[in-house]
Amino acid sequence: MIAVDLPYWAQSLLRVLGGTVAVLLPAGTIVYLFLFKMMSFMQSRLGPMEAGPYGSMQLFAEVGKWLQKEDIQPENADKRIFKIAPLIVLVSTFLLVAVVPFGPDAYFTDFEAGIFYALAVSSVSVLGILIAGWSSANKYSLLGGLRAAGQLIAYELPMVLAVIGVVIQAGTMNLNQIVEQQNAGSMFGWDGLGNPYILTQFVGFLVFMIAVQAELTQAPFDMPIAESELVSGYMTEYSGFRFLIFFIAEFATVGVFSLIASVLFLGGWGIPFSWFGWESNNDVDDWMNIVGPLIMITKMLGLSFLIMWVRFSYPRLREDQLQRFAWKVLIPVSLINIMFTAILKVAF
Repeated sequence: MIAVDLPYWAQSLLRVLGGTVAVLLPAGTIVYLFLFKMMSFMQSRLGPMEAGPYGSMQLFAEVGKWLQKEDIQPENADKRIFKIAPLIVLVSTFLLVAVVPFGPDAYFTDFEAGIFYALAVSSVSVLGILIAGWSSANKYSLLGGLRAAGQLIAYELPMVLAVIGVVIQAGTMNLNQIVEQQNAGSMFGWDGLGNPYILTQFVGFLVFMIAVQAELTQAPFDMPIAESELVSGYMTEYSGFRFLIFFIAEFATVGVFSLIASVLFLGGWGIPFSWFGWESNNDVDDWMNIVGPLIMITKMLGLSFLIMWVRFSYPRLREDQLQRFAWKVLIPVSLINIMFTAILKVAF
């Protein structure tokens, strides 16, 4: 009712503000909980404790520090493209969150081919990284950019193939309808848990999360950055707020990919409809538009925990190992998963 009463410009402004919150709030939460605290506890230390209670204001101190630093550009860099590259990476994250449903009516867009849009937009960040490496006029940056492009192209394929199993089972590419299929479904006639696809598409879930780890260039897939070899890879020549944009985009993308994974495999904003006697999405009460985002945030933090746990636990792969794993392991496994899903879909 509120959306009907508001003029179009006000609705657009609310969508922009909502998208900003949906990107920046998870990014800040992930940095504080996992990068500052979880990693510290895994290494038997406390982490930052000085700025605010238990270091809770450390993130603001870090942002303030980077904003004060001088914005330096290499003399031989293609300055216009050099400046644009971090924005391309960050904008791809904002475009990605636009398709994520947070409740039965709490969404920015409701595309019929929502998952197709999400997979297409997630590839835009590759351009930003490649541009950053090439425009820096630095050999380390160029090597990092080329590594990133090769890695992201290789791991895009298993990610897409992992999602196809979900699309076959749900019979739709609309993310809200995928959520409904999981929460209104049943397993062997029992609907107490609905039908979360993490059970029937567990192989697809594993492939998707591994591909996400590589898409984020997080360890053990952090060859494009590889501090011991390339200084900081494609980010070597960036300083000040432009480096900060890369940093924000990295952790914001962790949150957004976790949101998408929770929609595809964990039932998204919903809980089993049978608990409340609901039959479909049309019967869901309005209060789920308030509770739904909280459920999504909880699932997002759980999946982000897995991503960060792997990042802090495993050593870096060599470039040949990284490529071989994508082409010889993940892609064949994804194709086999699609084959079995299609057979079972037709049979049952």
